[in-house]
Amino acid sequence: MYPIVRLLKDAALASRQSPLAPLDTHVSRHRCWPWDIDIWMELNNGRTLTLYDIGRTMLTLRTGLATVLKREKWAVAVAGTSIRYRRRIKAFETFEMKSRAIGWDDRFIYVEQGMWKANGECANHALLRTVVTDSAGIVPPVRVIQAWGAKIDSPKLPDWVLAWCAAEDKRPWPPMHEAPQSPEDVTLASAS
Repeated sequence: MYPIVRLLKDAALASRQSPLAPLDTHVSRHRCWPWDIDIWMELNNGRTLTLYDIGRTMLTLRTGLATVLKREKWAVAVAGTSIRYRRRIKAFETFEMKSRAIGWDDRFIYVEQGMWKANGECANHALLRTVVTDSAGIVPPVRVIQAWGAKIDSPKLPDWVLAWCAAEDKRPWPPMHEAPQSPEDVTLASAS
């Protein structure tokens, strides 16, 4: 179930925090509650994605992007995600989440998010490509920035982001298609 109470609590907190510039970082603090855990008594990977969703929502509120989206009748969607998990967040542990946009290209706005344990260790880190959409499809980020009233260009995307984009471009779509079999493969399979 989507954590509506947590969403409302974070929205109330974000509304009292100072506004952020488009490339600033939103920081929020959380606790891993029993309804966030898996059978190993740690933060469930699905809940991690949901918490990141809440973090991005608060980022849009604090930067003023939410107002632009509402005015223009635009929506935001996630077009891809890569997460690296390194440390477990156990039940009842507190942690800090950071969310920020790191740049954009002609189609996507790239966002990074991370969760840090109380001892300062990064538990996990996510890279997302997000899109703003309208009834016609993707709204180019340059148009979003103009509607936002921000007079900024995208910072140069880090090499690790560009490498991820290059890997995503090589990924087949639609997925799960089986490679065509050569006659030798068919013969070997029927012989086994």
